[in-house]
Amino acid sequence: MRSIGTTDLSVFPISLGTNVFGWTADRDTSFAVLDAYVDGGGNFIDTADVYPAWETGESTAEMIIGEWLAKRHNRDSLVLATKVGMLEGLRGLAPATIRTAVENSLRRLGTDYLDLYWAHFDDADTPMAESLGAFDALVREGKVRHVGASNHTAERLTEALRISEEEGLVRYAALQQPYNLVERGYEGPLRDVVTEAGLGSTPYYGLARGFLTGKYRPGVTIDSPRAAKAAEYLHTEHGPRTLEALAKVAAEQEVEPATVALAWLAAQPTITAPIASARNVEQLRPLLAAAELELTAEELALLDAASRQEPRPES
Repeated sequence: MRSIGTTDLSVFPISLGTNVFGWTADRDTSFAVLDAYVDGGGNFIDTADVYPAWETGESTAEMIIGEWLAKRHNRDSLVLATKVGMLEGLRGLAPATIRTAVENSLRRLGTDYLDLYWAHFDDADTPMAESLGAFDALVREGKVRHVGASNHTAERLTEALRISEEEGLVRYAALQQPYNLVERGYEGPLRDVVTEAGLGSTPYYGLARGFLTGKYRPGVTIDSPRAAKAAEYLHTEHGPRTLEALAKVAAEQEVEPATVALAWLAAQPTITAPIASARNVEQLRPLLAAAELELTAEELALLDAASRQEPRPES
């Protein structure tokens, strides 16, 4: 188990993403994935009020999780996180929006508290002190234990931390951002802020929309709603090179490439628990295996070198 930043939240090294629940995984399959994740030692479930409203028109993932929690009676053994700010009709981080959204999420999830509540996106139209004040009130009321920032720049995250300090408001405890072997933009000013502030990071797109599972090859058709985006990495210099390195390490470790990709991510500085989703129990198994895989220094170096993008010459 790992702690998220300086909080008292102790979590499994792989967080279960749930954006597929009610979309590419129906209710019964979602229940099976949740059961298998917990049976495998997992305790950190990440969702959002917008999952997958783009497909179903409602907060289906929260509803499925809430029904599962009610049947399993295991709420207090889990670290449950959801997000606010992207659902149609409740966009942004205005205090009234946050208040309405959290009450709706608590109702759907069938719980009276959230372990971690994310600002899903930065809202430049609402004064940050007002948003943080709304989050602070939820923490004081016991409806939220900790809050986190998702999809924030280094500058805006720094500003939020400064305002919390100056105004005596709750402080973001964690960051959620895209990060994986072929998307390494986090390694820079943003990671520096997380490091200096003692935050934890729970990155999404840990498998680059499925590209790092190793199933993508030139000319191969993949049945996935994310296939087109994932296949774009094949047309980069470092994408195919990264797949070769993943395959080599996976063969040596006798695991699947997805396991190696997540283990590499979990081994990076500031990373607490990468988020990964599974459409079925079979897809979940290599994700759980990443929690136990320790890569050697040589393997980490091989993956690091293969996945680095070549600097472009100045024009």
